[in-house]
Amino acid sequence: MNKKEETSKIAYFSMEFAIDQALKTYAGGLGFLAGSLFKAAHRANYPMVGVSILWSYGYYDQMRDIEGRMVIGKTRKFHDYLVDIDVKVPIEINRSKLWVKAYLLPAGVFSTCPIYYLTTDIPENDYLSRTISYNLYDSNNLTHIAQEMVLGIAGYEVLKKCENIDVYHLNEAQAIPLGFRMMEDKGFDYVKNHLVFTTHTPIPAGNEIQDINILNNMGFFGNTDLKTAEKFGGNPFNLTVAALKMSKKANAVSKLHQQTTREMWSWVPGKCGITYVTNAQDVNSWQDIELKRCADEGDIENLRKRKLHLKKQLYQVVADQCGRLFDEKKLTVVWARRFAEYKRPYFPLHDEGKLRELIDSDKLQLIWAGKPHPADFNAQVTFNWIISKSREIKNTAVLTGYELHLSKLLKLGSDIWLNTPKRPNEASGTSGMTASMNGSIHMSTLDGWHVEWYNKYPDLSFTIGDGENLNEDYEADDMYKLIWKAIDMYDTDKWWKLVQDNILTSVDFFNADRMLKEYSERVYNTVDEKYKINDESENEK
Repeated sequence: MNKKEETSKIAYFSMEFAIDQALKTYAGGLGFLAGSLFKAAHRANYPMVGVSILWSYGYYDQMRDIEGRMVIGKTRKFHDYLVDIDVKVPIEINRSKLWVKAYLLPAGVFSTCPIYYLTTDIPENDYLSRTISYNLYDSNNLTHIAQEMVLGIAGYEVLKKCENIDVYHLNEAQAIPLGFRMMEDKGFDYVKNHLVFTTHTPIPAGNEIQDINILNNMGFFGNTDLKTAEKFGGNPFNLTVAALKMSKKANAVSKLHQQTTREMWSWVPGKCGITYVTNAQDVNSWQDIELKRCADEGDIENLRKRKLHLKKQLYQVVADQCGRLFDEKKLTVVWARRFAEYKRPYFPLHDEGKLRELIDSDKLQLIWAGKPHPADFNAQVTFNWIISKSREIKNTAVLTGYELHLSKLLKLGSDIWLNTPKRPNEASGTSGMTASMNGSIHMSTLDGWHVEWYNKYPDLSFTIGDGENLNEDYEADDMYKLIWKAIDMYDTDKWWKLVQDNILTSVDFFNADRMLKEYSERVYNTVDEKYKINDESENEK
């Protein structure tokens, strides 16, 4: 496998890829985006390869303790479908040499482009070195830095042996050591013409800042001297700033996020241009074929039957996990995504009295699901608090194990997909896109991708608030009013027409094929007419 492919390719560096339930190397939206992009690229025979890390224990296993509360489990993962390509590269971390081994997920497995998975968990390394690739987003800061070095530096060295790469794409800034290694190898001008960068969040925790001396001592910058490194990332060292300065072009992941990002980093001298490519998801992976057929044919009767059947499948999980029997003829609202404070998972309970009034109507069912970060103890407390509240309130449930399989069941089986981020903290979000593809109506604050959806199709969703008054009491009160409106509309002809319109329209708006074309034209600057689109000027406004 040391022979290089002749075709020049785009190399996509990402800490996580959500490809299939069986390959547990993802945590949330960053991985979902990467997985959908790679499935679209595979269908289009687009020249991409991925670089990621083979996490021995995945992100974590979300389990329950003896009282039913969420706990974090760790189980070693095995992936016999990955190919041992007999490639190992050395890397120095903390002035100690260790080895990084590469496995390959071949093209076509799980319907994606090929992905190189890196691991330090091999016999050639000592115990501490092996733990670098144990857990995605390890909470130990030094381990996390080492993970970034493995992804960026070892990933680059593996590609030098195996592929002919023209564009290096950082999906978030974690792999920025790649830029310094490339600069050492080929000079800054080469880096500036061959590196591109996607930024995913305005949240401080997602724009990593590190002590520059710790990075330097660990070998993060390779042979680049400290003063030069400081010119790119500052002191303390900001990984996002360095990526903006080293890249040829950067992109935000929604139109609103582009505006937020440009304002957020306006002070950075020498940064690259920041365009946007709104996130999308792979319709082939997410959409129920029968729902799509019924929507295409205008067969509302069978569309309704199919949706009720899919709701029953979801309710089997509710009964199994929570011991509650839900009714498919009642409106079902789902709040499900990564548990983070700005996403406000507690929002349905903002006014418990108003929520109880809705539940007491006996026309509403409410489900939560999602994964807090294993080191985010506040989010875990919130998760378990919601579990305790759900036991007091009938027709509510909290599900654990929020990975690809459960995520799809929730999108197939929900009627309303509730999204409550505090504007403008949601860069894009993606979960509501795949819900809409399956006739689950998006109910959201005006943040992320929902702004574009609302501006183009204001009648196809429920929009919480006005995007200007961000008072939580105001937004929560509007949310409860909208849920009452949805209850009154549910299971009427008007409702099923809305379901049909969502299924048909969201696919065109948020399909990963569109996203691939925009990355190709706006970020990679490929000249192949197959991927060229005509709305470049609108995108740059």
